[in-house]
Amino acid sequence: MQRSLAAREGTASVFPPLTLATLVTALIAGVLADGTWEIWARFITPYWVGGPLQPAALVQSVFGFSNFTLAEIVHLVVGVVFYPLGYLFIAKPIADRFLPFLPWPIVALGFGTGLWVFALYIMAHLIAGLPPFLGFIQLTWASLVGHLLFGLVTGLVVRLRMSS
Repeated sequence: MQRSLAAREGTASVFPPLTLATLVTALIAGVLADGTWEIWARFITPYWVGGPLQPAALVQSVFGFSNFTLAEIVHLVVGVVFYPLGYLFIAKPIADRFLPFLPWPIVALGFGTGLWVFALYIMAHLIAGLPPFLGFIQLTWASLVGHLLFGLVTGLVVRLRMSS
């Protein structure tokens, strides 16, 4: 079996290997994290804020979709595929390189917070024109909790599947 260039040179890459196992890890993380988000958003949040979180409505505002189902699919694909890859190839490598002393749950919570800022400031405010963080209403805080849960589940799956 050939060793990687990093292994032959005695250096370790901060990025995970580009293998099927890494992709499977990302997909498992995405399915479980998005499932956790959906349970939080649709079944628990209504007891707190009076209704579910509906990220598809934000997707509709941002992209001008009139089709709610298409907006749901876009949000699902982003949550299941792209966000976990962002954790694996952006958030975790940055933390490993510059903040290696941080425990994985803090990195995962930071990732979830970053997703929340992306959703409610960049997408909702800068692109869709809504108030920053929706004016910090109850829904804002419910969204933060959902994104923190998403980050924790993503981080946990990566930790369990890729720890050496």
